[in-house]
Amino acid sequence: MATSRVGGRGRFVVGAVLLGFVCVASGVIWRRSVGYAGARALADLEGKKKALEDRRVRLEAELRDLTSREKLGAVVERNLDMRVPADNSVILVPRPLPH
Repeated sequence: MATSRVGGRGRFVVGAVLLGFVCVASGVIWRRSVGYAGARALADLEGKKKALEDRRVRLEAELRDLTSREKLGAVVERNLDMRVPADNSVILVPRPLPH
């Protein structure tokens, strides 16, 4: 009779240990899955950030090109009938010094 009580209790302990192991392993797998998903999302965001930075650089270069004196001069002369004055007709006014 004593052997059957020990055998039943032994199976319970083994089952509890196996159940605990499965729970811990499931937790570890879940945590790694969440970490992998986070790392993937972070990598996607870094890729988008790099693409946006590249686009910003391209747009800044295009803006510098479009606002250059050569480009604006041609547009102003054509659309507004304005011209660059001769050097002898320009008067430079000095800026007052701040107090």
